[in-house]
Amino acid sequence: MEIVIMAGQLILGLSILVGLHELGHLLAAKAFGMRVEQYFIGFPPKVWSIKRGGTEYGLGAIPLGGFVKITGMIDESLDTKAMQQEPQPWEFRSKPAWQRLIVMLGGIIINVITGIVIFVALTYKNGETYLSARDAKYGIVAYELGKEIGLKTGDKIVRINGKPFEDFSDIRSSEVFLGSDSYYIVERTGADGKVEEVTIDIPNDFINKLSDKKNAGMFVEAIQPFRVGELVPGMPAEKSGLKKGDVITAVNGQPTRFYHEFQDIVKANVNKPITLTVQRPNVPQPVSLKTTVTDKGQIGFGAETLLKKTHIDYTFGQALVKGTEQAFGVVYDNIKGFGKIFRGDVSASKALSGPIGIAQNLFGGVWMWERFWFVTGLLSMALAFFNILPIPALDGGHSTLLLYEMVSGRKPSDRFLEGAQRVGMVILLSLMAFAIFNDVFKAVF
Repeated sequence: MEIVIMAGQLILGLSILVGLHELGHLLAAKAFGMRVEQYFIGFPPKVWSIKRGGTEYGLGAIPLGGFVKITGMIDESLDTKAMQQEPQPWEFRSKPAWQRLIVMLGGIIINVITGIVIFVALTYKNGETYLSARDAKYGIVAYELGKEIGLKTGDKIVRINGKPFEDFSDIRSSEVFLGSDSYYIVERTGADGKVEEVTIDIPNDFINKLSDKKNAGMFVEAIQPFRVGELVPGMPAEKSGLKKGDVITAVNGQPTRFYHEFQDIVKANVNKPITLTVQRPNVPQPVSLKTTVTDKGQIGFGAETLLKKTHIDYTFGQALVKGTEQAFGVVYDNIKGFGKIFRGDVSASKALSGPIGIAQNLFGGVWMWERFWFVTGLLSMALAFFNILPIPALDGGHSTLLLYEMVSGRKPSDRFLEGAQRVGMVILLSLMAFAIFNDVFKAVF
């Protein structure tokens, strides 16, 4: 069922984005009097279509894409026979270069607008909830990757790249991992009780390890006092009588004020019985419960943090600014990510994902509408960025040639455009094949 949900979200999200992208081309083309022959969501074979106003609108059986066919434009159809005929006034190639440029940018513009609208709407509806750096008052838990760069459990990260920060999650931000020569300043209490500041350098290729799925959750998190949240039906915690709202104060007599302490003790007792000491609301005396740890080192409940969270509600005007910043932040992160790849700091095989990776890592196996729209907003801005790259066959490639024509006054020959389109299609198909193979390899290994 999780696979079906992941696939369903991916198909719906891409269908919306591709449909809007191609609609941007269609509307711009029709506005300048160009003839649009076809508008399809999905690739052939054709499932359904209807003809209106000289344009065939339809759905294809392969749902991971779409296209719009504009008369007189060299596109993926490579209809060279039509291009050999005398240009007609309603054709793409007969229009001024500035009109053709707007048509080519129409899809990108729509994707940018879509991304901004989604981020603004989510920001206005939900506001922002986060753990502030000052409220992460107990410091951090350093897991394997955190220890590898020199962090220790109990450290308090007070500055990032020399600057104070507000949101605790900024320690994992793109500014840190996609930038160069990033570092933390931490306050560390020594054995003598003295507090000193220590600089922790972050390797430029550190994101390679963070992006590896086997290292998920192995960096750092805030030290958190906790209570029992939702219990998993049929798991040992529920069977033992543990209740939502209980505070586990000890396991086998060992104090567990913080969640990482509880986890350490439980994982050390895989497949063994344990005794929980629980403080229950409105019950003055501690309650003792016996349960058993599963072979996965769990007893079956979700932990609720007792750290104070900060919530901010935004007016529409504030949400407009904040949401727009978030949307363009996606583009900025993509630029920095490609820079990391080109500099050799990041492996392309770990950084790039195809449809399988997107479905698994972004959408997930549970359908949550807010996450769906958030991921769709991310993909809309990423699609706009990818399409504006000056690669033949992409909108950016076409736009680059049109800008050359506008500046030089010379239009590239149809033969050159056809060759560029073929080269671009080979590049794009190769990238897609690499991404899909990479997804399968990472899923298996």
